[in-house]
Amino acid sequence: MINIPKGTKDVLPGEVYRWHHVENVAREVAEAYAFREIRTPVFEHTELFSRGVGDTTDIVNKEMYTFLDKGNRSVTLRPEGTAGVARAFIGNGLSGGAMPFKAYYLISAFRYERPQAGRLREFHQFGAELYGAAGPYADAEIISLADRFLRNLGLKKVRLQINSIGCKSCRAEYNRALKEYFSPRLGEMCEDCNARFEKNPMRMIDCKNENCKKITEGAPRMLDYLCSDCAAHFDAVKSLLKEADIPFEINPSIVRGLDYYSRTVFEFASEAAGAQGTVLGGGRYDSLLEQMGEKPVPAVGFAAGIERLLMVMEAEQAQIKAPCGVDFYFAGMDGASRDRAFMLAEKLRGEGASCEVDLMDRSLKAQFKYADKIGARFVVVIGESELKEGAAEVKEMKTSSSARVKFDELAQYYEKRRNQDV
Repeated sequence: MINIPKGTKDVLPGEVYRWHHVENVAREVAEAYAFREIRTPVFEHTELFSRGVGDTTDIVNKEMYTFLDKGNRSVTLRPEGTAGVARAFIGNGLSGGAMPFKAYYLISAFRYERPQAGRLREFHQFGAELYGAAGPYADAEIISLADRFLRNLGLKKVRLQINSIGCKSCRAEYNRALKEYFSPRLGEMCEDCNARFEKNPMRMIDCKNENCKKITEGAPRMLDYLCSDCAAHFDAVKSLLKEADIPFEINPSIVRGLDYYSRTVFEFASEAAGAQGTVLGGGRYDSLLEQMGEKPVPAVGFAAGIERLLMVMEAEQAQIKAPCGVDFYFAGMDGASRDRAFMLAEKLRGEGASCEVDLMDRSLKAQFKYADKIGARFVVVIGESELKEGAAEVKEMKTSSSARVKFDELAQYYEKRRNQDV
């Protein structure tokens, strides 16, 4: 027996409808904001992530699935979606098209980390990216999209937290203040924080080590170091969210875990699953393309882990309608009736009905048992007398009522019953 790799999960037919629900809501909401789907490769050149995501991040330093291909080129399974979309935006000349460029994605991604509830080594994301708009309206729109997506999933116990981490100019002064604060305390802090101290001290604020978290509580706040432009931008975002009736909290400790963020950053957090956790996060990343060696283009976006969302939805008891069973199960009593059942099922499938026929040579009693197990709404019984008459006995499983329906009128019967359900 070959076991499933650690940190991966099978999504079985009996539960995949929950995934379809989240994906359908994602598509509906994104397209209501005029975002269109983009699909990028599962693997990219490793340099894309080391330059785009940032070489001070845990993702690049510890978590990427990187290997040499047969051409001795270093490639990496994507650990997130934004860098791939940025590469597609550049490589396909989309910056020369109509702006803003709006795209969403539903992807699988890969990070080598310790598996835990809602966090796997192969996981899935819904994300949205908006390029070309530098103003606060773009920030407010992307947050509004995220908020509507979560509300349409039925989540009520998530709260929006926002912060600003400034731009290059105001962050330089802030980094100096952080170094001054952390320098005498480095001996008490973890190895990761010591490594980040020189390269990106702001990432120390995001450390999950309990002792480091206590030390960072007294660290300077970025909000106190914002330049006038960044402060005005953040004020405008807050004002737009208030006008849109989207409640939020200011959380100065949010810096997000990727190096490409600037100005607005945000997270939607939930305690519904038993412990506080982020279910969706994002922000502005105006310097991302510049980090990749291209002309800078303003951008803002977010991503949400689908596994984590499903876990929180279950904890909140958000309703997901289970799919209906099969519309028709065709029960044949002998070879001739099974032949006719097969052809009638084919015709009804062409009318949009879901149909099953007996593939196991079961007895009639066993076929009814199977039809009940798969949730068939109707069982169409065909035997010798039905073949002679050219009409089937159609039994509705829920009510046990039955009707005699001519073979060539089964499609009309299905349409009539379907309209009654609307």
